[in-house]
Amino acid sequence: MPDQPAATTSSPAAEGFSRSDRRALAAVLMAVSLVTLDSTITSTALPRIAAALNAQPATSIWVVNAYQLAVAAALLPFAALGDRLGARRIHLGGMVFFVLASLGSALADSLPTLAAARALQGIGSAAMMSVNVALIRQIYPAAQLGRGVGLNALVVGVSFAAGPTVASLLMAVVPWPWLYVLNLPLGALAFGMAWSALPRHAPRGLPFDPVAALLTAVTFAAAIAALGAATQREPVGWVLAAGGLALGCGALLLRRQTGHPAPMLPVDLLRRPLFALSVATALASFAAQGLAFVSLPFFFETVLHRSPVQTGFLMAPWAIVVAAAAPLAGRLSERYPPGLMGGIGLVMLSAGLASLALLTPESSGTAIVLRMALCGAGFGLFQSPNLNALMSAAPPERSGSASGMVAMARLNGQALGAALVALCFGLAGAQGPTWALALGAGFAALAALASSARLLVR
Repeated sequence: MPDQPAATTSSPAAEGFSRSDRRALAAVLMAVSLVTLDSTITSTALPRIAAALNAQPATSIWVVNAYQLAVAAALLPFAALGDRLGARRIHLGGMVFFVLASLGSALADSLPTLAAARALQGIGSAAMMSVNVALIRQIYPAAQLGRGVGLNALVVGVSFAAGPTVASLLMAVVPWPWLYVLNLPLGALAFGMAWSALPRHAPRGLPFDPVAALLTAVTFAAAIAALGAATQREPVGWVLAAGGLALGCGALLLRRQTGHPAPMLPVDLLRRPLFALSVATALASFAAQGLAFVSLPFFFETVLHRSPVQTGFLMAPWAIVVAAAAPLAGRLSERYPPGLMGGIGLVMLSAGLASLALLTPESSGTAIVLRMALCGAGFGLFQSPNLNALMSAAPPERSGSASGMVAMARLNGQALGAALVALCFGLAGAQGPTWALALGAGFAALAALASSARLLVR
């Protein structure tokens, strides 16, 4: 996929936001929506898939785990390649890989085959996720970056909210393989849009270290595996082995990267206080989101005694309000400090989660909806300004690495939250969902402190 020299590309900052910029933005957001929908649809359809493939529910979790491990392993290496080869190439290559792997998922006739195909889908998703915010930074003028990341958050929120409904409607009329067959025409359309619209930049020629890429992949995949094993109280030997592998490879990675001008694990960016605090804010806030979204269906059904249909409606206000708040927050982030906006939003999220944990079976539906809306408003107020702060704190030539850290913080935070839900369930039994919500409130409060600390950084 040859790219034209950078000199042939006009600057958005110089010409404003043109029609070609809008087409490029639409291409990026369509890919974001496709990847987000695929992930949420698979999670919703997992019981049906397990039954069709004669797999045990516990074993079927590998359909999700294989995808997450692949994304965790590949995100930062692809982000580094994005800095070297250009975000456009990585995005297009990831889309091709994702579509082909979707065909493999649709044709799978056993759980191991499906898990392997899902891992390949995770690699394609990682390629696109690693550079999507970097592409938005290339498309938008610097003064309007907040609006771009706000639209990105809007698309993620809408897709996340729509995923379970889309999955339910599809499974009512077609077998589960069609969940992946639909990725083929949609992926082809997204690829065609991206090919003609995404900005072209000459490769920068930054060195790429394949050994560092391997160490990065093993470090993060092993860390997530160790976390999952520990919180599900797997044998201690397995937890120690996975944790030791993560620590050992992580130490070798840091040693290997010493003196590298563009390290794969961007420790140079993490030395910037604003960037580091923004990453910490994202990690803690997405852990709170993970704790909430995994535990809330159980909380509504087993603690508040709502039906599955009621639960589906009660989950919607959070995502709807996030989607509504994200564009507004993106614009406000161009005028107000992200530390202030994030701090206020995350205090709202913490209060919302704490108030949910205090509900009883006698609580009204209105009381639940208002608390869910408060959580959504708080999360939406934080997300776009934090993305803006992360990308603005990195130099333009490191946009790929910064974009990769955005996705890595989100993925690791959500994985930590989901793992802690399993631990709460194991320790507290029937009260596990309530414990998880209370713990989520604590993580949101920590995120608010990290966000507010940015007000002290110059």
